[in-house]
Amino acid sequence: MRVVVARVGRALGVRGDVLIDVRTDEPERRFAPGSRLLVADSDREVVVESARPHGSRLSLHFAGVDDRTAAEALTGTILEVERVPGERPEEPDEYYDDDLMGVAVVTEAGDRVGTVTEVLHLPAQDVLAVRAADDREILIPFVTEIVPVVDLDAGTIVVRPPEGLLDSEAT
Repeated sequence: MRVVVARVGRALGVRGDVLIDVRTDEPERRFAPGSRLLVADSDREVVVESARPHGSRLSLHFAGVDDRTAAEALTGTILEVERVPGERPEEPDEYYDDDLMGVAVVTEAGDRVGTVTEVLHLPAQDVLAVRAADDREILIPFVTEIVPVVDLDAGTIVVRPPEGLLDSEAT
């Protein structure tokens, strides 16, 4: 399965370096020298020769991309990696978005809340979009205080919702 790890921004300098917008929690792993990245919607592959921090982004140099013109041709490109089914992030409290899709959400009391339909990555925190049985969308902050248990093997996410979070509101 392919997962997005970055979007290529502008060229940096004249030797083929590019700035990237990182879209992975594992940049040191995904952008290590020798890493192979796939160009979305194509069979093209690029190999990372070097990576270094550049402000809040990363600067990468790919094998064979040795001038500004070649680097500019990559601007806007989405980079992906092939993820082995069942692979999990190294940190125990991290999850791949696609592994959370379709997982049942229940309260600590065992009441069914719904099913995860999307993970929203907002500036303050990540949020789980959950489709309830009555077709409402419930947004649940993905923080330990509210989501104390994620058990992908059992296919459940346990929530401890603060008062009012799960209430349906008439609008």
